[in-house]
Amino acid sequence: MIKCISYWSMPNGLEGTCPWEQALAISKAAGFAGLEAAIGTSGILTPDTDEATCRRYRQEAAKHGIAVETLASGMSWSVSPTHRDETIRRRSIEMHERALQRAAWLGCTSMLFVPGAIRIPWDPSYPLVPYESAVRWARQAVTRLADTAQRVGVELCVENVWNGLFYSPLEFRDFIDSIHSPAAGVYFDVTNVLGYHQDPPDWIRLLGQRIRRVHLKDYKISVGGLGGFCELMDGDMPWAETMRALRAIGYHRTLVAEMLPWKDGQIERTSERMDKIIAM
Repeated sequence: MIKCISYWSMPNGLEGTCPWEQALAISKAAGFAGLEAAIGTSGILTPDTDEATCRRYRQEAAKHGIAVETLASGMSWSVSPTHRDETIRRRSIEMHERALQRAAWLGCTSMLFVPGAIRIPWDPSYPLVPYESAVRWARQAVTRLADTAQRVGVELCVENVWNGLFYSPLEFRDFIDSIHSPAAGVYFDVTNVLGYHQDPPDWIRLLGQRIRRVHLKDYKISVGGLGGFCELMDGDMPWAETMRALRAIGYHRTLVAEMLPWKDGQIERTSERMDKIIAM
């Protein structure tokens, strides 16, 4: 498996303003083999970034010997594909179609996509969406984006997040299957399901080879809420069982640590702890 770190884990990474060369250098110095790029509505990489810039980023990554196989998008939080407003839903799909093209120019083979939300825990201004409507709009978005992804040679990887949608692995599995596209898969965040009071290895067994990419974090169940997220091996993640489950489904691709926000020394600690986790 390929040990990677998220661009969002970098200094000013969440704002999208950490210089690309700096992010690559930090990743390399900390012992990571890969860096997950991130695209947003502002910052060093957006849906309007030109092809020449994307190819320059790709060349710089190669120069550092850093793999950039995945691109993460958090744009659905601000421009949701399941928003009640049709104009916003349409804009979200269009933005992510452009993001998929940027992923291809970067040389990424997968893009993380948040399929929308019924409720956003940290954004009380987001209008509550009826579940059935959210699933219908999410399916419309993923179906269209999967077609775009297949055309540009990138996988569209739908992530399990705290969005009010797909808190059952059976429903999530069936949703992905309903897209009927080889380009559609799962970006599985192993730790998000602890907040649902569920078992990560069981999700892995049920989702199987639909899992195309994997995010790592850790979580303290006793704390709960957003405050429960913590550094790797400081929480309640069953790491040995999770790694066995990933190997059992034949997963061998990127493991991306998503440690937010940046803290001094956290990237280096994450690298050391990932070595221990991967060895389990």
